[in-house]
Amino acid sequence: MTDYGQASVEDLPAILALLKSCGLPTQDITPAMLGGFLVARHGGRVVGVAGVLPAGTDALLRSVAVAPDHRGLGIAERLCDILEQRATQAGIANLYLLTQTAEGYFAQRGFRPIERAQAPGALQATAEFQQLCPASAVCMRKALQLPRTEAERGRAAGLDSA
Repeated sequence: MTDYGQASVEDLPAILALLKSCGLPTQDITPAMLGGFLVARHGGRVVGVAGVLPAGTDALLRSVAVAPDHRGLGIAERLCDILEQRATQAGIANLYLLTQTAEGYFAQRGFRPIERAQAPGALQATAEFQQLCPASAVCMRKALQLPRTEAERGRAAGLDSA
């Protein structure tokens, strides 16, 4: 069974190893960033990771990776679902990402390609935009549906008031 949870400092070596094995950047990942990261564990082993770095009402979805022997099991989908739900609850209106290999996957999740220059300045100032992801990486955006009423916010948080 695969368990999903908050990334911890103890997970950092496994996260970095997984990202490196998937060809994703790791140079800027610090323990302080892990508050925005989730991991998927199978048998105690980190087999998936994804993170969100907020900047006001926008955020960067990054470092979505699944171990090759666990692909096709819905792990990336579940990690992204949880992060999108958390982002919505936190008032994030738009998620952005950069990808060289997964444009089709993220398009199926509702992300649409945009010009890199259209991303918010705070995200453009990140290491991902500035140096880690090449200019050839596709920039994508997804508008999140923010709950409008207190009851909707409760439902989004899983707190049904029935």
